[in-house]
Amino acid sequence: MAKQGEYQGQCFCGAVHIKATGEPFAMGYCHCKDCRHWSAGPVNAFTLWQRDAVKVTKGADKLATYKKTDASHRQYCTKCGGHVMTDHPPGNFTDVYSAILPGLKFQPGLHVNYESAVLRVKDGLPKLKDFPAEMGGSGKTLPE
Repeated sequence: MAKQGEYQGQCFCGAVHIKATGEPFAMGYCHCKDCRHWSAGPVNAFTLWQRDAVKVTKGADKLATYKKTDASHRQYCTKCGGHVMTDHPPGNFTDVYSAILPGLKFQPGLHVNYESAVLRVKDGLPKLKDFPAEMGGSGKTLPE
């Protein structure tokens, strides 16, 4: 059993295990085309962690990285193809997909890249055109 503030996760087949310690500094939904394509869904649920809070505890040799851009290094299991996390070097943080951490209570705070949304969501959360200003975006919100 994991300690409070310690979350265990794994890929689809269980070959790659990760541990996230502490709490994510942000949780929400991304609607950008890249995240939609990577997740094979209309939206991707993210949890953002300081990079040093996320560790691979098993199967590091089975974890591969796909770099479409320098901003997002997507990591997946070479055995099952299960998506695990995305490292974001420019921001010095890691996005662990919310479904990978079953013990973490997912509490989304916003939608990012809502201008690209293909699924409109009415949940009362802020809908950012792109990213928050403090993350290099415009910080502009859009209507639900």
